[in-house]
Amino acid sequence: MKKGTLFLIPVPLADNAAHKSCTPFLVDTINSIKTYIVENEKTARKFLKEAGLKTPQSELVIHDYGKHKRGSSLAPFFKELNEGIDVGLMSEAGCPGVADPGADIVAEAHKRNIKVVPLVGPNAMLQALMASGFSGQSYAFTGYLPIDKGDRAKRIKDLEQLSQRYRQTQLFMETPFRNNHLLEDILKNCQPNTMLCVACNINAEDEFIKTLPISLWRKEKVDLHKKPTVFLIYKGN
Repeated sequence: MKKGTLFLIPVPLADNAAHKSCTPFLVDTINSIKTYIVENEKTARKFLKEAGLKTPQSELVIHDYGKHKRGSSLAPFFKELNEGIDVGLMSEAGCPGVADPGADIVAEAHKRNIKVVPLVGPNAMLQALMASGFSGQSYAFTGYLPIDKGDRAKRIKDLEQLSQRYRQTQLFMETPFRNNHLLEDILKNCQPNTMLCVACNINAEDEFIKTLPISLWRKEKVDLHKKPTVFLIYKGN
């Protein structure tokens, strides 16, 4: 029996941003499938409605891959795919599998020889890189930095050195309620001529993206508390 296809469906990064995020192919795809693997069923259903789903929601099969469902067998998530039924994978925001637990589902799909199709859509890391003015030829996404203040300071300095050595843009993030603390640590531990881009609330109505050297950031006053933010540093020389 031919197996189904796993479609990776990007989700808007912010409220009221569906019109910025949904391609015609994405809309066609969600209207051609009825089974989904999602990180949060409530927000997934909301997005599908905003994106233009015409299928009655009562007809959908939603597999919850939230944090309480991880760590056990992945077999139940592949029942429909093994029966030849196409399935959509969605994360909470952005692209499934990128800084996202959905990567485990994708890896398992490859093991099971299931076709994986990534759809075009918003990605906070790439959009921040695009808007930063930093090198897009060489870049690295580090994810979350250490919580311990000493370890975090060391990591920031290490990333700055890596950026200078390889002329490589370094991207990282933090849990939104700790953003202001991370910004303080970046300004404290980086050299004055190192460039920093702060990309906050990407695609939202109050989107804020700004690039300045550390020396000038130290004179700025910004509040990033509880706002999804990507930090990028670049030290070219």
